[in-house]
Amino acid sequence: MTKEEERLKRLKVIVNSLTEEPGCYQYLDKDGKVIYVGKAKNLKRRVSSYFNNSYKNRKTQILVSKIQDIKYVVVPTDEDALIQENNLIKAHQPFYNILLKDGKTYPSVCITNEYFPRVIKTRNIDKKTGTYYGPFSHTGTLNAMMELIGKVYQVRLCHMPISPEKLEQGKLKKCLYYDIGKCKAPCIGLQTREDYLQQIDEIREILSGNTRNLCQKLLEEMQKLAEEEKYLEAETIKQKYLLAKDFDSKSRVITSTNQNIDVFSIEDDENKAYVNYMHVVNGCITRVFTNEYKKRLDETPEEILSLAIVSMREQYGNESKEVVIPFELDFTLKDAEFIVPKAGDKKKLLFLSEANVRQYRIDALKQAERLNPDQRNVNLLKELQRKLKLPKIPMRIECFDNSNIMGQDAVAGCVVFIGGRKSKNDYRKYNIKTVIGPDDYASMSEVVYRKYSRAIEEETPLPDLIITDGGKGQMEVVRKVIEDQLHLDIPIAGLAKDSHHRTNELLFGFPAQVIGIEMDSPLFKLLTQIQDEVHRFAITFHKQKRAKHNTESELDHIKGIGEATKTLLLKKFKSVKRIKETDYETLKEVVGASKAQLLINTFKEE
Repeated sequence: MTKEEERLKRLKVIVNSLTEEPGCYQYLDKDGKVIYVGKAKNLKRRVSSYFNNSYKNRKTQILVSKIQDIKYVVVPTDEDALIQENNLIKAHQPFYNILLKDGKTYPSVCITNEYFPRVIKTRNIDKKTGTYYGPFSHTGTLNAMMELIGKVYQVRLCHMPISPEKLEQGKLKKCLYYDIGKCKAPCIGLQTREDYLQQIDEIREILSGNTRNLCQKLLEEMQKLAEEEKYLEAETIKQKYLLAKDFDSKSRVITSTNQNIDVFSIEDDENKAYVNYMHVVNGCITRVFTNEYKKRLDETPEEILSLAIVSMREQYGNESKEVVIPFELDFTLKDAEFIVPKAGDKKKLLFLSEANVRQYRIDALKQAERLNPDQRNVNLLKELQRKLKLPKIPMRIECFDNSNIMGQDAVAGCVVFIGGRKSKNDYRKYNIKTVIGPDDYASMSEVVYRKYSRAIEEETPLPDLIITDGGKGQMEVVRKVIEDQLHLDIPIAGLAKDSHHRTNELLFGFPAQVIGIEMDSPLFKLLTQIQDEVHRFAITFHKQKRAKHNTESELDHIKGIGEATKTLLLKKFKSVKRIKETDYETLKEVVGASKAQLLINTFKEE
C-alpha cells in the first residue's frame, strides 16, 4: 500500500466515525498546521463529501491532497457553528479559507470615564478609557456630528485631570476655552456635575443615532420654558433643537422606521467578494462599511455572506433584531430575524447597500488597474469570457477585414490583440488571389483558410477567439473554414453595424445570438477598438496597393530595374516614352553601362 493510499484510508476512518450533529471541522497538514476550517449542519455528511470525488474544482483537489488529520468540534446549533468557524478562522488564519480582510482603521468617538467626561475622536480602542461609539466609515459624517456636539453642548476640551478632591480644594483654574465660550468651566464650579452629565447623556443619544428622540425632548423642554415665560432659556434650547433637527434631516436617508436594522449585501467575482454592512437607527444610517474577502476555494456568495454577517456584527458591536439580506441563507441567528424584502423601505435600504458595495468594487478595481494597467484589460477579457461562456480567457484575439473598390485591388488584413493590447508583429496583409470581383464572403474564406492552414503547418499559435468585421454571413463563412475544412475548435464572434454604419452589437454562436453589452461599457469600447484597428489596417493596405497600381509603368516589369533606378530615370526624362527615345550614351551617363544596355535591349525587343 502506498503512502497516499494509507493517508486516505486513515482519513476515511476518521470521517466514518464523525457525528451527524452540527459543528466545525479543521483540516491539518503534515506539520499539524490548520489549513482549512469549515462549518456543517451535519459534520459526517459534509466532511465525507471531500473524499468521494464529488469535487471537480482544482483548488479543492489540492486542499484534499494536503490533509493529514481532521479535528472537529460539535456545537448545539447552526449559528454556533458559524460563530465557531469565524473564531477559528481568525485564530488560525488557514491558507485555504477566505481571507477575512477588515477595512482600514476607521475613527470612533470615545466618551471618557473621567469625573467630567470628555468627547474625543480616536482610532485607538481601549475599553478602559471609556465608552466607544462607531467606528464611522465616513469622516464627513463624523465631523458634522462632532460639530453639532460642539455647538449644542459646551463639554470640556481640555486635558486637565479633574477629581472631587481637587474641586473641593479649589486648586483648579479656568482655561481659555471658558473665555472663548466653548466651555462652562465645571472645573471651578460654574457648571454642576448633574447638568454636565445630562449633556453627556444627550450626546450619547446623538452618537447612538437617536437624534429623533433628542429633538422631541428639546422641543418639549423649549415649549415648557416658553409657557413659563423663560424666553432666554427657551431661545437657547431652540438653537439646540434647530441644530439637532438639521442634523437629523441630513442624516436620514430613506426610512421613517423607529427600529434598529442591519443591512447586508454582497458583490463577488472570480477571486474576491465585497460585503457591505449598513446599520440603521431610527431611520438614520449611522454606519456604512464594506469589507473585502479574498476567495481561496471558490466559495459561494451564500457561504461568504453568512460568515461576513457574524464577523461584521461582532466587529462593529451591533445586535439589531432585524437583518436585511439580498437572498435566503441556510442558517439562523438566535436573537435576530433575517428578512429578504420584496418592496417598501427595507427594499430601498437594500438597494442603497447594493449601490454602495457595487461602487466599492468598482473603486477597488480602478485602484488595482492604476497599480497594474494590464490588469484592466485582463478583467475585461474575463468579462468577455463570462459573456460568451468561453472555456478559457480569450487572451489572443484575431480579427479580419476585407477592402476593395468594385473588386479592384482586393486585399484583406488580420490584426492580433494579446492580453487586450495590439501585437503589431503578428499583423498580416493578404492580396486576394482566387476571387474575381467584389465578393467579400469568398475573399474572407480564402484569407481565413490561408491564415490557419499555414498556422497548422508551421505550428504557430492559434487564437482563443476570432472576430469578424461583419454579421451573421461573415461568421458563417469563417465557421465553414474553421470547423468544416480545417477541423479546428475556435470560438467565432461577429461585430455588426447599424444603418448608420456604427457598431451596435456583438454576435456569438450558431445560430448567432446578440450578446448583451452596454455600448458605453469598457468591454464594448475594447471590441470596437479591435474592429477600428482591423478596418484601419485593411484600408491602409488597400490604399497603398491602389497607389502603387496607379503609378505602375513599363519599367516595373524589367528585371534588373529597381525602384531607385526607376525613380532616377523618370526624374531625368519625365516619361517612359522619352526614355525609349534616348540613346545608349545618354542612358549610360544616368544609370551606368549595364542598365543602359538592359534598357536598350528590352525596348528593342518590344
